[in-house]
Amino acid sequence: MLRLAIQMVRHRITALIAVAFAVLGGAALITGTGVLAESGLRSHLPLGRLAGADVVVAADQEFHPSGDLPIALPERRTVPARLVGELADLPGVTAAVGDIGFPAALVDPRGHVVAAGAPQASGHGWSSTKLLDGAHVNGSEPAGSDEVAVDTATAAGAGVKVGDRVQVVANARPAASYRISAVVDAPGAGVFFADTTAVRLSGRDGGSRAGTVDLIGLRSAPGSAEQVAAEVRTKLRGTGLETVAGAGRGDLVSPGAGASRSLLILLAGSLAGIILLITGFVMASALAVSIAGQRRDLALMRAVGATPKQIRRLAAAQSTVVAAVALVPGVALGYLLAGQFRGLLADRGVVPLELPLTLSPFPALATILLMALAVQVSARGSAWRTSRLPATDAVAESHSEPRNPSRTRTSIGLLVIVAATTMSALPLFSRTVLGATATSIAGILGAIGLALSGPALVRGIGNAAARRARFGASAPTWLAMANVRAYALRNAGIVSTLAMAVVFVLTYTLAQTTVLAATADDTRTGTLAQQRLSAPGLGGLPAGTLADVRKTAGVRAAAPVSDTTAIWTYNMFGDPETESGSAMILTPDASDVLDLDVRDGSLDRLTGATVAVSSDVARSRSASVGHRVRLVLGDGAKVDATVVAVYARGLGFGTVVLSHDLAAGHTTTGLDQSILIRTDGTATARQALTTLTASHPGLVLEDTNLASGNGLKDAPPEVWINLATIVVLLVYLLLSIANKLVAATAQRRVELGALRLNGTTPRQIRAMMRREAAVTAATALTAALLLSAVPLAFLGQGFLGRPWPAGPMWLLPALALTVTVTAFLTIELPTRQALRTPPADAIRAQ
Repeated sequence: MLRLAIQMVRHRITALIAVAFAVLGGAALITGTGVLAESGLRSHLPLGRLAGADVVVAADQEFHPSGDLPIALPERRTVPARLVGELADLPGVTAAVGDIGFPAALVDPRGHVVAAGAPQASGHGWSSTKLLDGAHVNGSEPAGSDEVAVDTATAAGAGVKVGDRVQVVANARPAASYRISAVVDAPGAGVFFADTTAVRLSGRDGGSRAGTVDLIGLRSAPGSAEQVAAEVRTKLRGTGLETVAGAGRGDLVSPGAGASRSLLILLAGSLAGIILLITGFVMASALAVSIAGQRRDLALMRAVGATPKQIRRLAAAQSTVVAAVALVPGVALGYLLAGQFRGLLADRGVVPLELPLTLSPFPALATILLMALAVQVSARGSAWRTSRLPATDAVAESHSEPRNPSRTRTSIGLLVIVAATTMSALPLFSRTVLGATATSIAGILGAIGLALSGPALVRGIGNAAARRARFGASAPTWLAMANVRAYALRNAGIVSTLAMAVVFVLTYTLAQTTVLAATADDTRTGTLAQQRLSAPGLGGLPAGTLADVRKTAGVRAAAPVSDTTAIWTYNMFGDPETESGSAMILTPDASDVLDLDVRDGSLDRLTGATVAVSSDVARSRSASVGHRVRLVLGDGAKVDATVVAVYARGLGFGTVVLSHDLAAGHTTTGLDQSILIRTDGTATARQALTTLTASHPGLVLEDTNLASGNGLKDAPPEVWINLATIVVLLVYLLLSIANKLVAATAQRRVELGALRLNGTTPRQIRAMMRREAAVTAATALTAALLLSAVPLAFLGQGFLGRPWPAGPMWLLPALALTVTVTAFLTIELPTRQALRTPPADAIRAQ
């Protein structure tokens, strides 16, 4: 069977090229997605300043919902400081260090802030230098409360050396003068204070974090790291603390590292669905064209005694041979594609630049198994009808298509289109990102329904066109309409693939731009403040900044605004669901600078253990005003809070707002991230705020309307990721469509040869094929617009209050031009090539 399959492949190279390209592109996309998923599970950040610690003990920075993937906790959880002494007494431990981190930054002589590493946790005690891996120290440890040591990069940035004095802003305190006691040769390690000073500055000498450290680093005797790790795990069993040795230590440097890795997993999961749908569709279509070109050979085999099972095995075997050839370069291309995609994520700040990809054979093996299974199923399905027909009927039908399209297939296709249209109404009821996603999925499902019901549609169009062309039409036009009607199955496969490309790009792109426009509109309309004051280089706003702003001339209102993460576990249809998302932290006076369009309750009541929720969340989770909800905060703390307000602008401001009191003590720094300021709008007020900003090193004043005017320039990273995905998948679709059209046209050499022997001139044949291309392109565009119109109208109505989406005006004309040019070129060029062969030779070769 394999030998016969290889022989058939040699005689069907042109037809199988489309299959090879479909498999190659699909393998690249699936492999790239698999690499991202594996990297999210297994990649680790560089060890950084923990390279000298053989074992690291830290709190678990993940929330583990039942039956679901863990969710990263971005706010630092703490470890009891008493464990430092207890772990130091374990056998094999040579040193135990309790590491703490807090905001600290130097101010150079020009008044500019020089950030040392991550601004939120760049300050440490001197004992943390023991966790560095052999770093050279030029100088001595800080001896008093007015001395610091800095790393080489920070010293160079501030232009200081040992013995110099420098201004340091630490944990929201006013800038103070410190003497540089040492420069540590470890770029990015941070600013080191005397241990007692670090405890005082970080607030670990009192309050909710008294007697805690961020993590504990252990140094061990040579060769005893694993033994020490085992001893520590035994001692800490049941405490919820993690003991990490090996490459995983780097993930504990920053609590945000786990969030970036989790994002890779979520991203790969979201891409996998759309990629598998499109890959399966394209590959099945390519195999259908290939098998259709071999119906005569398969029918003759049936006539000489081949069983239906043998026919299907033969079709699957030759498709597998072609797939095997294309899989190797496809898998290799997938690893390259994953590297480029990781670079895009790093450039957009989604993942750290230092986070590497994990390259292993597992994604390749998974891709090979998935593609092999898809090829087998698609090939056997394409050969099913021919293999099941009686031998005489199979031979008779091998030169033409079935007279009438399958009613069952047509009915299933129409049902899929109806179901897709029904699904697309979700944005009317859920003005969320999930609701917008339904638009894209509905478009693709509609295209799949078109592929199933397409033969009946194309035949109906062909019949109508043939009746109009019966009298007075030119010979090429009459022949083109007759071909459209007679070969509805072949034309439907081409039309549905072209339509899918248009539907996919329209719905996927316009869903992104519409959500972006609705979000910007919510933010712009709901932000009453004209200016935002922040301190990104200091890790948070210095103490007293809010009071100073409120005393500034021309300021009508000012309120602090911060962001964190909130995890909400709730029941949906009786099953527990867990959702994590960004949550704003507001005070009761936030209503003076923000208008969230409160529909019930009031933001003035945001005190104590209270929250406000969006109207979509209130409706779907039964969380109206007065209800108690249970949340998990960004540091893993479980809290019960009362809903005091329900607001409508959840798209622009998130689904949950936490009161400042509720979030206190549950963020990494405990500092406010920004202040929204509403002024009287005069130039005097603006100048007064500018003067205030200049007098406090590290403060940054910006207008709140900057982001709303830059379109895609300031779009969230996920929008750029989705747009990049659209481009990659569109290229894959267009290449697959082009190869499919070339293969379908090349298989018509006998038909074209017969027409020439009957007196049709090459010019008339070219005209006929151009008219077929025009009908194919027009039908695909019309079907795509009809399939996209309803979902996009629902999307626009639900998100923007109008029955059309937001997006670039040039998108539809560009797609129409692309589809038309693709159809014409991929039919015209193979036709000219076929016409170079003498007609008798073309028929004889068949």
